[in-house]
Amino acid sequence: MATSGEKAYELMAAAVGTTEGSGDWLEIDQARIDAFADVSEDHQFIHVDPEACRTLSPWGVPIAHGFLTLSLLTKLMESVPQPPERREGAVMGINYGFEKVRFVTPVKVGSKVRASSVLKAVEQKDPSTLQVTRTITVEIEGESRPALVADWVTRAVYGG
Repeated sequence: MATSGEKAYELMAAAVGTTEGSGDWLEIDQARIDAFADVSEDHQFIHVDPEACRTLSPWGVPIAHGFLTLSLLTKLMESVPQPPERREGAVMGINYGFEKVRFVTPVKVGSKVRASSVLKAVEQKDPSTLQVTRTITVEIEGESRPALVADWVTRAVYGG
């Protein structure tokens, strides 16, 4: 009898190359940028000083840290539709890494972003563990180019 991981593998393998959809919009406000600056200890004026940005920055307003946008992938992916049968029996997901990350367009303060996902690859590591690679694109509302594009590798662990 197939394990939950083996069943999920079959479902995901059949879907490799397909778009999983887009999630909900999330506004990037100055308070979030400031909080990230405090945690990361990156207080460069382009992130935290609206007055200096008006005169010195090519964007005229503060921009989110690229790593802030990257760190929001977990939150942004929560609302991307996933077929529930692929998650049946899953007990945890683990970040494994990134194959590629590109910060394409700065996220200006007050912008809204959302993630879209394409299932790029799936590999069965053992009967209960899958390695899943998704190409995630973080769109900026009203912009023609994305904030970032990343190939995100995760491990999905299934019980039974």
